[in-house]
Amino acid sequence: MGATVRLVPVQEAYEDLLNRTLSRISCNLGRLIYLASTRDYNTGNYYHEGLASRFSPEVARKALEIAHQQAFYKVSAFSLEDLASDLEAYLRSSRENPQQFLRAWQKLEPYRVAIPTEANLTVARLFASNLRLALAILRFRQERSH
Repeated sequence: MGATVRLVPVQEAYEDLLNRTLSRISCNLGRLIYLASTRDYNTGNYYHEGLASRFSPEVARKALEIAHQQAFYKVSAFSLEDLASDLEAYLRSSRENPQQFLRAWQKLEPYRVAIPTEANLTVARLFASNLRLALAILRFRQERSH
């Protein structure tokens, strides 16, 4: 019974996160990057002030962790074409210079921080590989259009 009682607030926090925050982010990669940014890089713990104040830090942490894993596996399952389109939408939403964005993402590979701690290693490698390919596709398209 204790596990059921514990899961109800986590589900409520998860739905709150989806409805109040993630629904405002226009693309799946953007949601994934956002969720990864709620994780402390030193401890691996997730934190979101709004969720923690409405629920509890522990419930918020678990809801963020679940949302991060689900967003990661969703993006990881994209076809290369869909991933390139979603990456392009993320690039547009960033309002950064496309050439600088693509160059930085190809050199620094910041998308690696979007991989959840407990992600399947094979899926994590596939995700990174597909993102490198999607970046190359977008860079090719950018160069061709100029």
